[in-house]
This record gives sequence, C-alpha cells and structure tokens, in this order.
Amino acid sequence: MRAVHLLLLMLATFVAGSVSAHELSMAEMEVRETAPGEFLWQWTASGNRAAGTELSPVWPESCVADMNMLRCGEKGLFGTLEVQGVGERYSAAIVKIFWLDGQSRIFTLTAGQPEVHLYGSAEDRRGMGEIAQAYGILGVEHILGGFDHLMFVLSLLFLVNFNKRLVLTISAFTLAHSFTLALSALGLLTLRSPPVEATIALSIMLVAGEALNKEQTLSRRWPALVAFLFGLVHGLGFAGALSEIGLPQKHLFVALLTFNLGVELGQLLVVIGCYCVYRLFASQPRFIAARTPALYAIGGVAAYWSIGRVVSILA
Repeated sequence: MRAVHLLLLMLATFVAGSVSAHELSMAEMEVRETAPGEFLWQWTASGNRAAGTELSPVWPESCVADMNMLRCGEKGLFGTLEVQGVGERYSAAIVKIFWLDGQSRIFTLTAGQPEVHLYGSAEDRRGMGEIAQAYGILGVEHILGGFDHLMFVLSLLFLVNFNKRLVLTISAFTLAHSFTLALSALGLLTLRSPPVEATIALSIMLVAGEALNKEQTLSRRWPALVAFLFGLVHGLGFAGALSEIGLPQKHLFVALLTFNLGVELGQLLVVIGCYCVYRLFASQPRFIAARTPALYAIGGVAAYWSIGRVVSILA
C-alpha cells in the first residue's frame, strides 16, 4: 500500500490547493429572446471572475452578434452554438435560453462537448444516442471534477486497502448513491443543498479519521455499511449537480442512466489508477510514511469544508 499512500498524499495536496477553483468553476449564460429572431445575452454567474474575458461564444452562422445583442433572422437561434475556452478555467458553461413563447431550455457545455446544436425553439430533437453520449460524458466529468466525492473514495481505499472487501465496499457506495440520485432527479426525494454538502464533508472527515484509527471500529469491521450509508448522501450531491445541468424531457431515463454510468466509470478509473500505481511501486518501502500525512491532509481539507458548509446552513 506504500505507493497508494504516496499517490493519495499527492492527490490530497492537489485538492487542498484547488478547493476554491472547484467552487468557482461553473459559468452561466442567459440568452433571452426579446423579439422574433432577436436575443439579448449575457454572462450571469461566474464566481469572482469575469467569464467574458475567458469564454467566447461562437453563435450559429445565421446569427450576427452586436455586443450583447444577437440577431438571427427568420430561422431564429438555429445551428451550432460553441463556447470556446470551456474546460480551462471553467469546468462547464451552462447556457439558459428563454424564447418568446415562454419556453426555456438549459444546455451544459464542457471540454468534452463544447458545442450543442440548437433548433430554433425549446423543442429537443436530439436522439437517444446523442443524449446518452452527452450525459455519459457529463457524468464522467462531474465525478473527476468533484473533489469531495473523490476524496471520500480515496479515504475508503485507505480504510479498506486493496483486498476482497474493497469490491463490496465500492459496490455498496455505488448502489447507495445511484438510488438517491435517481429518487432526487425524478423529484421523489428533495433536500436542501447546504445540509447535504455539509454531511458529505463530514463523511470524509469520519472515514479519514477511521482509517487512522488502529482499533477495530464499526467502520473497520463493516466498511461496506459505512460506504452505503454515506453513499445515500453523496447521491443527493450528484443529484444537485444534475439539477443544475438539467434533464431533457425526451429520453429522460436514458439521460439519468447514462449520467449515473458516467459517474461510475469516472469512479472506476480513479480506483484502477490507484491500483496500477500500487502494483508499480509496492516494492519501494520508503513511501510508507506518507500514509498518515495523506490522511491528515484529506481530513484537514474536509474539516475546512465542513466548517464553511455548516456556517452556510446557519447563515
């Protein structure tokens, strides 16, 4: 486990330095039709940075942009919309379009899919395959950019190590967060975001602390149970991100399924990556001392998150 400990120390240090970047990585654009074929657009939310200086929209060919006014003629907003620069300082750009007839649509553009095809109205003409691909990529990108969820998985690796129990533990975590993700995304379970986010941070603290504990605690004896219980909360966190992205009315269940599969694929890639490093460097004994500092780094970042998120509940 020595190489894994080193890897997790490096990852924990990276996460500690990237907390703010993750919190401010989403940019939002609003496009509102003011007259037939004419739109007013602006960046409405982008943390403490000006998205307009780092992200550039490329409008459909039939549209002519004049400052924040967009004139698209009879076709309306029809064609390919691209956002250049997404994936660099911003992990995603959320484009909200409001048409004159009162309908609206939300599109999420990322480095994996920086463009989307528009059809001149809120009608979603994407096929099942296109939606499956789009939401699968979003799921992978969300888990790989979700430092708190990754830190929880890494803490589980510390707690369980690479043995037969790890498969059951990760499976329990997957089953739990898939269940609550589906319930929340379908509107069957709704909780406020601040308590959910605070509980996620506290779950990382607990697992990291249990990994440091040499006694046979409940978490050490039944790690799958702990992973399942906290996985229920993490699923609500995934659902919160999915609600920001938005689910299509057409092929809704396909979008939900492929987003979840994307999350699982990203999670699996992290576990496989750690295992490969372990197999590669397991014979080098000098890295064993990294275990304790790595866990303290993970726990420290989680404690910082916990304080901020609990305060936001009370504010």
